[in-house]
Amino acid sequence: MPDDKLFDEKTRARLEQLMLVASRVRAGAMKGERRSTKRGTSIEFADYRNYTRGDDLRRLDWNIYARLERPFIKLLEDEEDLAVHLLLDVSASMGYPHEGDRDQNKFLFSQRLLAGLASISLASSDRLVVAAIGASEEDRFGPVRGRGYSLALLQYISRLEPHGITDLNAALKDYAARGGRPGLCFIISDFFSPSGYQDGLNVLLGRGYEVGLIQVLSPEEVDPPIGGDLRLIDSETGQGQEVSIDGGMRDLYLKRLAEWRDGIRADCLRRGVHYVGVETSTPWEKVILQQLRRLGAVK
Repeated sequence: MPDDKLFDEKTRARLEQLMLVASRVRAGAMKGERRSTKRGTSIEFADYRNYTRGDDLRRLDWNIYARLERPFIKLLEDEEDLAVHLLLDVSASMGYPHEGDRDQNKFLFSQRLLAGLASISLASSDRLVVAAIGASEEDRFGPVRGRGYSLALLQYISRLEPHGITDLNAALKDYAARGGRPGLCFIISDFFSPSGYQDGLNVLLGRGYEVGLIQVLSPEEVDPPIGGDLRLIDSETGQGQEVSIDGGMRDLYLKRLAEWRDGIRADCLRRGVHYVGVETSTPWEKVILQQLRRLGAVK
């Protein structure tokens, strides 16, 4: 899928006016554009750090560069760096539906959402890592900082494809161990993982991450337009199951689905985790512009 199909320039420009907000995580290394509300004055010198592609050149200390021939960025007392981690579930179930309206596909919807959040982060000069968690060894992009990585980021996201089975608990535990400096972490998934997600989430929280779960489902999964005698195929394992779906069976499915989603929402509320449940019939940008803004994760 070409990277220019993720979203248009008008949408990108609108998103880049926003900022991701972490209310609980400890800020890390300081940098140029994000203003802390915690302490200090913005004119007080604090330290230097190495220049990273995408940094504001106005922060470059040209005197140091002239003496050492190495670029260093000046850090001021109240300017703090936010580490942003965006994790996308690339298991096969995320590729549903395989036919019909392409815009209803969970994976394409999630790619667009991922690209939107990443663009906000790059525009704010956050320290960004994007990772695909799935059946194979974790695939990641970053850490990077600055708009200069926008094209490479979109190309990376565009080439991702859903496949295999994801053990979310194992994937999240592994990321917590190897993801680097904790920060704001969004996990985009349908959460169709037999082992669940809670243990992995506990490890992320224990390491100091502020976490948001974005659960993406298709309208057909929420309200399936099917009935009669069917053979259902698990998209991840390939195993089949003969079922007869009548009105009673369908009502039971709808009840259990609602209980499952409500359970995730309640679990997140108890843990102080952001939660957004969305269907792919909703414009993806509304997740950021409306739902995440209401939660205070975007401003």
